Amino acid sequence: MTRPSTTTLPPLALILKSLLRADFLVLLRGRASVVLSVLLPLVILVANSFGKGQTRLGGPGVIIGLALTLGLATSCLLGYSLTLAHDREAGVLQRLRVTPAPTWTIMTSRLLVQVATNLAASIIVVVVGAVLHGLALTVGQYLLVLAVAVLGAAVFLALGQALVGLVKSASAINAVSRLIFIVLILVGLLGGTGILGDTMKSMAAWSPVGALMTLFSDVLNQSPWSGQDTQGFLACAGYTVVFAIIGIRWFRWDSR
Repeated sequence: MTRPSTTTLPPLALILKSLLRADFLVLLRGRASVVLSVLLPLVILVANSFGKGQTRLGGPGVIIGLALTLGLATSCLLGYSLTLAHDREAGVLQRLRVTPAPTWTIMTSRLLVQVATNLAASIIVVVVGAVLHGLALTVGQYLLVLAVAVLGAAVFLALGQALVGLVKSASAINAVSRLIFIVLILVGLLGGTGILGDTMKSMAAWSPVGALMTLFSDVLNQSPWSGQDTQGFLACAGYTVVFAIIGIRWFRWDSR
């Protein structure tokens, strides 16, 4: 009498560790990810820290907040969504699904690596910004900046996930994500200055870019918690929940 063969699944911790290591190595090998996460916000920070840039934007807190926000937006919205779409078209996601790894661990690993990268980039940007502008930030301020960075990463990752869920083609996602990015920047940055009118200024305060810039700026300036901070937090939390639901509900593992 032969005994039925049994398949022993590897421990969940080992699965997550293997996925995290693989995703991290892929991220390191992608030069575009490094540029989007670190170099781009640093360029924005340095370019606006001298001359008329600082006067136009309104101070060190706003400039550093702008660099952090744009770094998160480009890395998560443009980088993450396009990488996920390319992996789907190339069949990488389908091949991962036939492994012993549960499907939720595949996506969790990618999101954790992306958030960790954004946190590391945010620390670098804040340190460089503090040196350039002569700011003496406390440990509490650094921790609050990281907390806001996690919130911002969640917003743009959820938006990128929703985009991949609604659009199947990687080339179309590349075009649509760039268009969304431009609109968000115009509404959040230009609208917030008031040059586009009071209506756009009110809309900017509720936009992802405007809300995050407000939170970053108030943390860096050690401003007391205000109504605009509550508004910004609620806006970011709402965007994260809505986009995450869309991204999970309509996400497909293949492009067909």
